[in-house]
Amino acid sequence: MSDDTPVLSARGLVKTFASGGGRLTILNGCDLDVARGELLAVVGPSGVGKSTLLHILGGLDRPDAGRVLLDGRDLASLSPDQRADTRNRSIGFVFQFHHLMPDFTAEENIMMPLLVGRLPHAQARERAREVMDELGLGHRAHHTPAQLSGGERQRVAIGRALVQKPAVLLADEPTGNLDPRTAGKVFDALEEAQKRRKLAVILVTHARELANRCDRIASLAAGGFDREGTGQGAAGGMTF
Repeated sequence: MSDDTPVLSARGLVKTFASGGGRLTILNGCDLDVARGELLAVVGPSGVGKSTLLHILGGLDRPDAGRVLLDGRDLASLSPDQRADTRNRSIGFVFQFHHLMPDFTAEENIMMPLLVGRLPHAQARERAREVMDELGLGHRAHHTPAQLSGGERQRVAIGRALVQKPAVLLADEPTGNLDPRTAGKVFDALEEAQKRRKLAVILVTHARELANRCDRIASLAAGGFDREGTGQGAAGGMTF
């Protein structure tokens, strides 16, 4: 793929849900392109469909109409096993709640996607250690989630999403459960990793100070994107 080809594209996404005996339209002809190495913020009011959009972009859910292309490959054309493999290898996920395995150490949590992908244990441990050092977590490798702070737990979740070296990382309110100071530090770690790896990141957030640090801001409303702007990562902030 050429560097100027979007790593992730969505065309004509439609998604509806049953509601009160009828159908509620959440996405209605939604289009989106995300470039390699781009940090994109998706903003909008609660209930507008931001999480639904991420789930479809990441292959966790399927649209009623439209398609999602990852490196030019239509996710809908893949078998369930192929989609699962693509999610594990090419798409990283970070959610508001870290969803770490409580009985596993930080290192073991980060290793898990590699072990699922059948990488030998020694190589998985080495890769996990590299990611932990990158995120400033090397000294916490053998601590369980209960022994970590909220910010550390979320950095472990980011490490778990990065360890497979994905093409795209989807982050759904990854700092929404943290105080502003800790949220800023977690975003710093995510941003540094994103730039170092030239990774495409789609960040759903309600925090305008974080959105304004992204390269681009897309506002979701009424089933589609009604406006776009640039964050301070590009050329000045945007109010929303």
